[in-house]
Amino acid sequence: MSASEAVDARRQGPMAALTSRYLDHLRAERGLAANTVVAYRRDLARYAEFLVERGIDDPRAAAAEDLETYPAWLRQRPGDGDGRHRSGAGYAESSISRMVVAVRGFHRFLAREGLVGKDTAADLATPRAARTLPKALSVEDIERLLAAPVGSGPLVLRDRAMLELLYGAGLRISELVGLDLDDVDRVERLVRVHGKGDKQRLAPYGELAAVALDGWASGGRPTLGARAPALFLNARGGRLTRQGVWKILRAHAERVGLEERVSPHTLRHSFATHLLDGGADVRAVQELLGHASVTTTQIYTLVSRAALRAVYERAHPRAR
Repeated sequence: MSASEAVDARRQGPMAALTSRYLDHLRAERGLAANTVVAYRRDLARYAEFLVERGIDDPRAAAAEDLETYPAWLRQRPGDGDGRHRSGAGYAESSISRMVVAVRGFHRFLAREGLVGKDTAADLATPRAARTLPKALSVEDIERLLAAPVGSGPLVLRDRAMLELLYGAGLRISELVGLDLDDVDRVERLVRVHGKGDKQRLAPYGELAAVALDGWASGGRPTLGARAPALFLNARGGRLTRQGVWKILRAHAERVGLEERVSPHTLRHSFATHLLDGGADVRAVQELLGHASVTTTQIYTLVSRAALRAVYERAHPRAR
């Protein structure tokens, strides 16, 4: 936190100052990624609203009884499109769980730093969110999507390479836009990926992605910004943003009739699901995805089992 930010935090009151101190801890000591820290800031801003409504301007004054009502408060908030149900009736249980985890971590930090006498959030229960399976496209739908960019202009070459790499290497959107040209080994067909928590991994990609990347690197990219370090550029020669990738992907999905919501993470989910469907070991998929724990990866095995169950129920005469 800069000196000016520290002054601003003090002016805004104890909650802002303590939040800034906690976010500094997440960045410097826990090494969390910038996007993760932004998410914590947003969740703690919602918690600050809750405290203000209860007449509490300093989180150190919040009692365990106050915190117990926080999940119910979130369920009753009017919708604003920020992780809420589409009906606007309040936050989804998955969002509430995440926000409660943020509050628990915040109060645990206050206690460990000696800023409060006890951790008042220690017994705050995390709501159990319903387990939802990741959304994956079929192989046929993936083929349609990857064939959507048609033509030979620089932006078409970029879009083709971008989509091929998202699916071909299973990248997160933040990993994709963070790639520089020198992160790509076009001989070995590997990309050096800067993942969550500043962790790096090498991700392989296949022949079709290699063809698309070669076309972009040699035929499209030099016309937009030969001196820029970023691998993927916008029309003005700057680094392509997350919002830009979303917009491009949505346009191509609509062009080929994929009306259901398709996100960059849908391609990552499809990457993992198709690998497991093809017989890949879950530990290998964990490494390719950059998951810290195999437990995170194992949810994709449920997708594959669901697909097997659907095939069985459609085809086996004794299934019905």
